[in-house]
Amino acid sequence: MPYSISQEDALKAYREMLLIRRFEERAAQLYGMGLIAGFCHLYIGQEAIVVGIQSLLKPQDTIVTAYRDHGHMLAAGMNPKGVMAELTGRIDGYSKGKGGSMHMFSREKNFFGGHGIVGAQVPIGTGLAFAHKYKEDGGVCITSMGDGASNQGQVYESYNMAALWKLPVVYVIENNHYGMGTSVERSSAGPNYYGRGQGWGIPGEKADGMELLEVVKAAKRAVDHARSGKGPYILELDTYRYRGHSMSDPAKYRPKEEVEQVKQGRDPIERFKAYMIKTLKISEDKIKIIDDEIKTIVAEAIEFSKTSPEPDPSELYTDVLKEGHAV
Repeated sequence: MPYSISQEDALKAYREMLLIRRFEERAAQLYGMGLIAGFCHLYIGQEAIVVGIQSLLKPQDTIVTAYRDHGHMLAAGMNPKGVMAELTGRIDGYSKGKGGSMHMFSREKNFFGGHGIVGAQVPIGTGLAFAHKYKEDGGVCITSMGDGASNQGQVYESYNMAALWKLPVVYVIENNHYGMGTSVERSSAGPNYYGRGQGWGIPGEKADGMELLEVVKAAKRAVDHARSGKGPYILELDTYRYRGHSMSDPAKYRPKEEVEQVKQGRDPIERFKAYMIKTLKISEDKIKIIDDEIKTIVAEAIEFSKTSPEPDPSELYTDVLKEGHAV
């Protein structure tokens, strides 16, 4: 890990990655118990990406992503209780229990979803970047997508607009090697997603998304480029999801040995934990304190989600229409 980090920042990053991992593990349990309905896409294995990128962002920056979004929410600082309450369809969830796993938002944290349509968040993120430029607030939009969405037509329309207007947007491609059940080798004629903006002059690079400090190093170049007024940047992060595409996916399209090999050799949390102990000389006792703290936070989030009321039927008619006027 050639990129340096302080003990304090390392412990913070470890805490955030572990929170995402334990939160998602318990979400899987709640889904199995029938307490979470609908779709549920877990982020287990990809934690280093959002934690690394989020560490570089400023309060005015915006975030938008696809439906594998719980990790993004937690890394952005959204309350685990509100996130879990939304997963279980309760009124105290971030979308009042009406958005579920794929559609929750936080204006306070500048988190604009969570989107269920493949690739739909990319033009939205491009629009958010346009707003940053229009308002001259110095903000950058982090627009995340998967390898599957990277083949969608609206992605390339967005690349063109962003390059034409030099919009401050970083397109983050979380390449976990499978678009639903189809491997990148079978779905993409040219798998170098980071280079697909060359026709518009958009720079890009690929980095190890399972290595926190490699994510930070690459993301800093991307964010600095966009924030300096040079326009968009494409950042492809090589990662891997441990679970199926969603909770209903048994993931029989890949051998168990492949998954275990990644878990044993590339797990982002275990690799960073080893780095903290060996290189940063952080005691295992300090790490254990964080482990216990996260267990308590997640347990409290689950209890909160169970006690929060379900939305009143009248909520069907709220948050449907926003009337506006020309300015």
